[in-house]
This record gives sequence, structure tokens and C-alpha cells, in this order.
Amino acid sequence: MIDTSAFQGKTAAYFTLGCKLNFSETSTFGKMLEELGVRTVVKDEQADICLINTCSVTEVADHKCRQAIHRMVRKHPNAFVVVTGCYAQLEAETVSKIEGVDLVLGSNEKAHLLQFLSDAWSGEGRGESSGRFFVQKTKDIRSFAPSCSRGNRTRYFLKVQDGCDYFCTYCTIPYARGFSRNPTIASLVEQARQTVSEGGKEIVLTGVNIGDFGKTTGERFIDLVKALDDVEGICRYRISSLEPDLLSDELIDYCATQSRAFMPHFHIPLQSGSDTVLKLMHRHYDRQLFADKIRLIKQSMPAAFIGVDVMVGCRGETPECFEETYSFLDELPVTQLHVFPYSERPGTAALRIPYIVPEKEKKLRSKRLLDLSDRKTEAFYAQHIGQEAEVLFEKATRGKAMHGFTRNYVRVELAPQDARPEYDNQIMKVKLGQFNFDKTSLKAIVNG
Repeated sequence: MIDTSAFQGKTAAYFTLGCKLNFSETSTFGKMLEELGVRTVVKDEQADICLINTCSVTEVADHKCRQAIHRMVRKHPNAFVVVTGCYAQLEAETVSKIEGVDLVLGSNEKAHLLQFLSDAWSGEGRGESSGRFFVQKTKDIRSFAPSCSRGNRTRYFLKVQDGCDYFCTYCTIPYARGFSRNPTIASLVEQARQTVSEGGKEIVLTGVNIGDFGKTTGERFIDLVKALDDVEGICRYRISSLEPDLLSDELIDYCATQSRAFMPHFHIPLQSGSDTVLKLMHRHYDRQLFADKIRLIKQSMPAAFIGVDVMVGCRGETPECFEETYSFLDELPVTQLHVFPYSERPGTAALRIPYIVPEKEKKLRSKRLLDLSDRKTEAFYAQHIGQEAEVLFEKATRGKAMHGFTRNYVRVELAPQDARPEYDNQIMKVKLGQFNFDKTSLKAIVNG
């Protein structure tokens, strides 16, 4: 049983690395603690508890996690430090030995965060619990921690699925998150209704492999989409990422011709445009299937924003394979590329592939694809100059420009002198003016 009195009057600091799902979960943890009387620290204030939610998608991510833990321990020397997330699941004992870490919770155990904290604070105490870790083996991860939270932005993030059954050769996520699992459609619809009661207008569907929704309950992702579409008060839904082989023609047609609130905005992982590399990765599709999906989206929704994940320099990616990827993406009507270099992950099957791409070559390939992405995004934005669009604006910090997004995810900037507090979380029709395109942000200045 949770001792609620143990939480009263305490303060907490949070740090999140990695994907939108992690940020959503951290926000949910914060909300749960707040309901028990725990207040989030303000700048330069000492925390009683530090929660670090980690990522392990690359070796660089692991390094950033360790840096973040050390930084939080230094900043809050008297805090009870909890580490969870993917890196915590994969390297629990290593993390537990970092000086200042009190508790490490794996993917199954993080759902019981409040109970672990209650036990530590009201029972054993900080000293006895220091450096403890609780982690289930991947095959035993069964729990699903619900999450629908806003964080510090206008958009809400609804966790509809967790885990993955794919086991791509380069990836450790199935080992960190466990097998695919999901809640019921009815429970997710109820969370969407709760979002409406809190004033939310836009929800992003998140998960590890959300197109796999239904493994637990026998339901279908398209049925979830239709049920959420019926929730009055939610004006916009976005799908965070959907595997191409799980992106059904039925879903594309529904979003294009029937949906009330699902936006013309897709994010689809490609990873490689070479069939040779896709086979080495154990991906579940070939480049022809991917191209067919992209072209079907554009035929049905010509103004759709399409983001694409691309990995460069993976084992087996010869120069010829990379050129296949480059020319493939150059020809496709996609909007933006999320490019990241391959990183060796211990225990993955990719380590058995003999051809290794030098680090310098990875950087060169990344640069070429990022330049291609910039050209495609700029061309996409340019098509919207002079058009009217509906923008959902987000609250601006004092003296800063106010930002928002159109239905098809064009980022719009409203100059500080034109911004109003009452515009926050409001959908407004504006005219899109001159675009200021740079390497760090895609901005549209609103003329009126």
C-alpha cells in the first residue's frame, strides 16, 4: 500500500532522453506525483527526488544518459535519484553502481514507481535502498503503464502501445521494452475524453510499434483510429510513427476521405532504400512496398507532410547500397528525413555482418542526406506561401515568438508583437507569409 503522507511537501526534478514516448511517460509520472503533493522544482531549487528517464537507441544515447545522471546527482546532491527507461532496463546493474543513484527500475517495474518510492521513503529509508535495481527479463515484461499527458506543450501524447516483436538486427528496443502489448480501445477513448475535459485539442498517438496495436486485446489499429475520431472536442490527431508494412491502404483511405480529425501528416521509418540492406536488417518490407505507400498517400492527400527515418552506415551498407538509398529518397515525394548514423549495440545480430562503414564515411553520408532533406522541406514549405491555413498555437515564453502547426505540420511563427496570451491552445486561420528557412528551425512568418 502506498503511504501518501510520505509524498507531501516534497519536490521533484525530471530529465528525459529519447523518444516522444519517453517524454509522455515522464510527464505522466510527474502528474501522478503532483496528485500526491509533490511539486516540480523551479530554477535553482533543490529537489527531494530526481527521476531520469533514459534512452538506449545508440551508443551516443547511452553516453548522454550517464552524463545526465551525473549532472542531476551533482545538481541535487541530497535527492533520492531514480533511473528508469531503456538504458536502465538494459544496463540496470551498471546504472545502479553510479554514485548517487538510489533506485533503478526496469520497463516492467516503472509502472509501480509510486509504490517503490513509498517503500523507500516510509520504510527502509534512503540509505538502505541506495543502489538497488529491479528488472524483469524481457520475456517476463507484461505490464502496460498508461500515459496521456501534455507536459509543457499544447499537444497531448497518448500511449497506445508498448514493446516490439520485430527484432531488427541493429535494434535493442525489444530487449529494453519487451514484447508488443496494448490496452483496450475503450480505455484509450476514455483517456481522450479526459483530455477534452482538460482543454486539450490535439493528441499524438505514441508507442514503440503502434501499427502492431491489438496483439493483447484482439483489436485493430484502424478500429482504434475510428473510435478516437468519434471523441468530440479533439480537433486533431497525429500518428507519431508507423511501420510501412503496418500502414494499411484502409488507414490511408480513411484518413484521406472519412476522418474528421486525423491530420494529413505521417512519419514512416524507411531505414534504408536498398533491398540488400533491408534484408540484412530483417525489416518486414522492401523498397517497392515503401514507395507504393508514399505514392498512395500523396495521391490521396497531395499536401500531406511525410517524415522518414533513415539510418546510414549500418553494417553491410556498401557505397553502392548507400547510393541506392540516396537516389530512392531523391525521387520520392517525402517532406523531411530524420537521419541518424548506425551505432553498434551489444548483443545484436548486426554484429555478425562483416562489412563495416568507417565513422568518417558515416558522417559524409549523413551530411548528404541531411542536405537532401533540407531541399525537400524547403520546397514543401514554399508551396504554402500565400495560402491560408489553420494553426494551433502554443504558448510563447515572454518576449519570444509564438509557434504553432498547420494541419499538415508546417511550423508557423507569429512575431512577438503580434502574439497574444489568448491565442494559446487556439486554432486560428492565418495567412502564411515569407518563410525563413534555416538549419535549426523551419519558420513561417504570419502576415496577418
